[in-house]
Amino acid sequence: MSEKLSREDLARLVAQDIQPGSFVNLGIGQPTSVSNYLTAEQDITLHTENGMLGMGPEAHGDEIDQDLINAGKVPVTEVPGASYFHHADSFAMMRGGHLDVCVLGAFQVSATGDLANWHTGAPDAIPAVGGAMDLATGAKDVYVMMSLFAKDGTPKLVPECSYPLTGVGCVTRVYTNDAVFLLTPEGVRVRETFGTTLEELQSKMDIKLLPPTE
Repeated sequence: MSEKLSREDLARLVAQDIQPGSFVNLGIGQPTSVSNYLTAEQDITLHTENGMLGMGPEAHGDEIDQDLINAGKVPVTEVPGASYFHHADSFAMMRGGHLDVCVLGAFQVSATGDLANWHTGAPDAIPAVGGAMDLATGAKDVYVMMSLFAKDGTPKLVPECSYPLTGVGCVTRVYTNDAVFLLTPEGVRVRETFGTTLEELQSKMDIKLLPPTE
C-alpha cells in the first residue's frame, strides 16, 4: 500500500492523466500547480480565463513578468505560439464547449457529480463564483483536486452537497491525497488508493464506494 500523496505528487498524477493534445483550464489554487508537471510530449494547450491560450509553467526569478499572470494572479510563462484575447472571447471558449478538461478545487462534490466550490454559505463568507460555473458546465471533463476530508474529519465527497452549487452533474473525477474517484453512471468507483484501503475509506464515508475495475 503506497503512502498518501503530497500536493506535488497529486498535481503530477493529474498532469499524467490529461490526454495528449487536450485544451485545458487549471482553476485557481491547487490546480494551478498541474502546469508544472505537463510535458512537451503531451502537447497540452493551457487556457486561462483572463485571456491567454498557451500558458506555460509558473514563472520564477528572472522569468517573472507581472503583466503575464493567470486567473489567480500567479506569474506564469508562455509557450511558443501563445496568444492573448479579450475576456469575453475567453468566456466564449469556456461556454462554447471548446475545453477538453478543466481542473478545479472544491468544498464539496456529490456522488452524482454536483460541484460546490464558490461559497460555504457562511454569513461572513464573500461569495466569488468567478468563471467556475462557466468552466464546470462548458468543459467536456471536470476534474476536481481537493482534500477528501475537512478539518473536522467530515468527508467532502458526499451523497448530496450542502453548500451552494457551482454546477450540476458536471464532475467526472475527484483527485485526493487518499484516493482517486471516478464518478460513473454506476456510482462512485475508487480507481486507486494511497496510504489507505477501500474498506477504511468506506468506513469513513456516507456513500457507497465501488471497487476498482479489473
